[in-house]
Amino acid sequence: MREFNALGAYPQPGKPRYVGPHLRGIRNRIAASYRDREYYDGDRNNGYGGYRYDGRWKAVVDTMTREYGLNENSAVLQIGCEKGFLLHDFKERFPGMKLRGYEVSPYAIENSMPSVRPLITQGRFEKLPFQDHEFDLVIAVGVVYTMTLADALSCLREIGRVGKGKSFITLGSYRDEQGFKLFKMWSVLGATILHVDEWQEVLKEAGYTGDYFFMTSDVLNLVEETPK
Repeated sequence: MREFNALGAYPQPGKPRYVGPHLRGIRNRIAASYRDREYYDGDRNNGYGGYRYDGRWKAVVDTMTREYGLNENSAVLQIGCEKGFLLHDFKERFPGMKLRGYEVSPYAIENSMPSVRPLITQGRFEKLPFQDHEFDLVIAVGVVYTMTLADALSCLREIGRVGKGKSFITLGSYRDEQGFKLFKMWSVLGATILHVDEWQEVLKEAGYTGDYFFMTSDVLNLVEETPK
């Protein structure tokens, strides 16, 4: 088990992301919970505010290829692949690679990249419909912390089951109370937001052995709005 940021080459926002109790309220969280158009391509406070392909995942493909020793003969699974942007960039890099996506949102699949749409299966994340040790790398970005703790444990165990030991996940986390406050105000899908030390205990309980990265308010450049 290793703390490692496989998303280090992914472009980060240059400007602060402002958060506050009046920017993402319960109505926004309800809209996001359906994971349909409003979450992906609707108002920014409901989610992405327009989730479109722009090639920025290519740098992540480069990092993962180098770090995990991937090649044309590798098998890669992305859990929570959304519109398939990362899968598409892997396919461009390695046309013969075995790629699979697993996504809970029918809307995301229907609007996914045509190049990888046939490779994406719809379903819930706590039980994966794949064989034991089927994949050389399992990826779950922005997935685990959106689940209940019980389901997160199941998902982590499933990642270990279907993989061969190499995996990368991100975890919605905080290091202090201010970080928790900012992350909670920003996240519209966060169900299990834990202190970094608590996540360590969860990973141990699940028997997780892959790589992980703590997604915190500092990483996301979150700043609380100034009251007017």
